[in-house]
Amino acid sequence: MKSNATIQWRIKRTGIVILTLTILEGCALPFRHDAVPPTLQAQAEIPGMPGVRYFPAVPSDVERMATDGVESFYRERAIFAVQGGKGDLPPANYLAISGGGDKGAFGAGLLTGWSAQGSRPTFKLVTGVSTGALMAPFAFLGSRYDKELKAIYTGVSPGDILERRNFTAALWDDAMADNAPLWRLLEKYIDWKMVGEIASEYQKGRLLLVATTNLDSQLPVIWNLTKIAASGNPRSLDLIRKLMIASAAIPGVFPPVLIDVEAKGKVYQEMHVDGGASTQIFLYPPTLGVAKLLSDRDEQRKRKLFIIRNARLDQEWAQVNRRTLPIIQRAINSLIQSQGIGDLYRMYLTTKQDHIEFNLAYIASTFNVPHQEDFEMGFMRQLFDYGYQLARRGYPWENAPPGFKSE
Repeated sequence: MKSNATIQWRIKRTGIVILTLTILEGCALPFRHDAVPPTLQAQAEIPGMPGVRYFPAVPSDVERMATDGVESFYRERAIFAVQGGKGDLPPANYLAISGGGDKGAFGAGLLTGWSAQGSRPTFKLVTGVSTGALMAPFAFLGSRYDKELKAIYTGVSPGDILERRNFTAALWDDAMADNAPLWRLLEKYIDWKMVGEIASEYQKGRLLLVATTNLDSQLPVIWNLTKIAASGNPRSLDLIRKLMIASAAIPGVFPPVLIDVEAKGKVYQEMHVDGGASTQIFLYPPTLGVAKLLSDRDEQRKRKLFIIRNARLDQEWAQVNRRTLPIIQRAINSLIQSQGIGDLYRMYLTTKQDHIEFNLAYIASTFNVPHQEDFEMGFMRQLFDYGYQLARRGYPWENAPPGFKSE
């Protein structure tokens, strides 16, 4: 005969199961339209804005990216001639900004301090991933947007970025937090005026690119924000905001962004998340062969790449609690750290292949301000000031990633 305790436990367990099932039944699970089938992936386009993105893993997309790059070169040369320039184009400067969450305050401070120092160039190309994608448009448009960049990275708190959901979101929602506050923040700063300015720079031959990760295909996607802005499409502003949010949408933490596309007359939805799920930082696919593209056009031009890594290069020691979540989190952080170093190696070899000067900035191990909570205003302000002061004095850019001998 079963004891009263056993019977009571079984009744309680049954009640818990029934309550859970009732709650789940009453909750509306996140809905999405069909994903693009693998056979149509290469044909999927943004309605009204064809050719505004590239899959680096697809050879035909790399060729199209090369074509767009060459066309930007001709636009730049035409402006150069109108302004009375003769001979080769002036040196080209490229800027690549990494992910790093709230550590993007370092990059924001560095760019602002660089402006104050007086030697910050106009960049032919700006690329961004995750938090780097959030700051890329401001960096692209130059020092006149330093005030906004500073406000975003020193004047926000966790509540300005996310709204935490109930723990049950892990069961039936698409993320543990809602990023509605971040949407409102972007709506404040990313407007039609900025889109018009980006479009104007596109006509001058400049390029602004950000990366997301297509979860359905498990492929990185590079988006040409300058081309989107110059399309004149009434949905271009909304798409630019979506892509900036998507590039920073940490899987599981922030909701993914669904992008409507068309293929063979049918509408599909792609699920995009943090570009950092594919790469922490990028310049362009190594197979693009920029040096050859210029050589084929008999163009001699000095080129420099400036990399802002919103993270440290060394490992940060910490005693890990013997619990499931801390172990998982520490392992993921280790993976991200290793991937970021690998991305620097790839970019370094690309610059060697294409005869581009390599310059790297990062958070040094000497910056050891406690980091208690993500998007903590005090931490971000100190990190911003750290980057600002380094750049204001003249940042000591490194010309090789860790493990390579500096030249």
